[in-house]
Amino acid sequence: MDERFLHDENRRRFIKTASFFALAFPASILTNRFCRAQGDQRQPVSQGVVGGGCDGCEGIYEGLPQILTWQTSIATASEPGEPLEISGIIFHSDGVTPAPGVILYVYHTDANGYYSPAPNATGNARRHGHLRGWMKTGTRGEYKFTTIKPAPYPKGKIPAHIHPIVKEPDKNEYYIDEYRFDDDPLLSAQERSKSENRGGSGIIHLMKTEEGIWRGKRNIILGLNIPNYK
Repeated sequence: MDERFLHDENRRRFIKTASFFALAFPASILTNRFCRAQGDQRQPVSQGVVGGGCDGCEGIYEGLPQILTWQTSIATASEPGEPLEISGIIFHSDGVTPAPGVILYVYHTDANGYYSPAPNATGNARRHGHLRGWMKTGTRGEYKFTTIKPAPYPKGKIPAHIHPIVKEPDKNEYYIDEYRFDDDPLLSAQERSKSENRGGSGIIHLMKTEEGIWRGKRNIILGLNIPNYK
């Protein structure tokens, strides 16, 4: 399988060994978002990074629109694939109180299973492909995005999925469990057992409307099973 398809699985493995890498993590991750200003010096706080670190999560800032709303359309009308709509509510850690002002960034493969990049894309924007988008939860914690149903990696065994990254107003960005689909034949018991339940289960049930749109819902609980969350 092409290396660009393996970064997602590698991310899981990275997080499981984050405590080891925290002391020698690349400077690209130890940006100002992970530091505290103290006079003319900046003190890295990688060991206290919410989520324990994340390979590629800084991609949330690459191309981040200046104005965000609670909903976004990721795929154009000409994008090959089956239309998909996912919505839900993001709650505070109590699982009851809606969390406004939270940025949710998602990205996924195209209808052929590739992270096909947008023209002239570089860095993580290229790695994540052209099917990527941002939302900022409204007063009721609501979010919604429309796109196309992603395909699994070509000739792979990893289920189709959508990557989500969360940015709370007072915390660094961190990943939560991928959106996956309960009817996916690749979503075996073994694959289900790999779930970290970060933010709650990402396995969702899709229903197809008469118009041919797949719809699903997922609520997210901030801080749930997230390392270093305070």
